[in-house]
Amino acid sequence: MTIRIYLIGFMGAGKSHWGRLLARETGLPFVDLDERIEAAMEMSVGSVFTLLGEPFFREQERLALHKTAEIPAAVVATGGGTPCFFDNMDWMNRHGTTIYLPVPVAELSIRLLAEKHRRPLLAGIPDDELAPAIADRLRTRTPFYRQARVQLSEWQSGTDWLPEMMLHVR
Repeated sequence: MTIRIYLIGFMGAGKSHWGRLLARETGLPFVDLDERIEAAMEMSVGSVFTLLGEPFFREQERLALHKTAEIPAAVVATGGGTPCFFDNMDWMNRHGTTIYLPVPVAELSIRLLAEKHRRPLLAGIPDDELAPAIADRLRTRTPFYRQARVQLSEWQSGTDWLPEMMLHVR
């Protein structure tokens, strides 16, 4: 049986968190694309960005994504930018079920403030400019996210997406 589920959404949306829960609930393996890239490159995503640049990272991300086609069944947490480069969104829609996890800017700002030093695209942004920077980047990425086959309801405090995600596992 081939079941591949690709979780997409902005950084901090909870793709890895919910992906692990969905994988556990369904018995499917869990794959985190960033972890795959870090293992292959033997360095953190931040180091890849800093030392080799975003274009190089995006190419490695694309390669890691395409390798998921070798896995017959998995829940895959993608990076926040994965759907926005190359033909990645079309590729994911052809090779599995894409699920978009939408989270409001205010909540993303709270989640990302404490860990922005680990996020290469946010690291240099002053705290008071974080929310507008997230909103701007989210505006450019949302058209890609909206191409997902499944779009979950917008996250609200206390939201448990697991039952909604389980409806789309075939």
